[in-house]
Amino acid sequence: MSETFLLPTWVVQAPVARLATVDGTQPHLVPVVFCVGDGQLFIPIDGKRKSGAPLKRVRNIEHNPAVSLLVDAYSNDWSRLRWTRIDGRAGLVSTDPAIRAALEAKYPQYEHVEIGARAIRITIEHVASWSATEQP
Repeated sequence: MSETFLLPTWVVQAPVARLATVDGTQPHLVPVVFCVGDGQLFIPIDGKRKSGAPLKRVRNIEHNPAVSLLVDAYSNDWSRLRWTRIDGRAGLVSTDPAIRAALEAKYPQYEHVEIGARAIRITIEHVASWSATEQP
């Protein structure tokens, strides 16, 4: 039985995160949008402008499914700083109606941008957090 991780509300509602994948020798870090469902994270491979080549993050995941997703909240008031890093295993899945609905609810921009037929699914294996004010 896999462990269920409860993510803080601020993480679930965060508009952007950074996805780290590895190509064998080099980390690859990109900003992404995401949603949470059934204890997993989903990152769309959407219709925003791309280079035309297969996405490096997708190629990396196909060779090495280990990923990290970093969600942070920066403030000029450093007493409000915090971050959460989610480590897990990623794979590609079809963008089913539940994923589409969650993305459309979180991002009104999807009214004008195609969500895409595939998404990256992250199965959470570990969560680490830090806050300037909250003690573990």
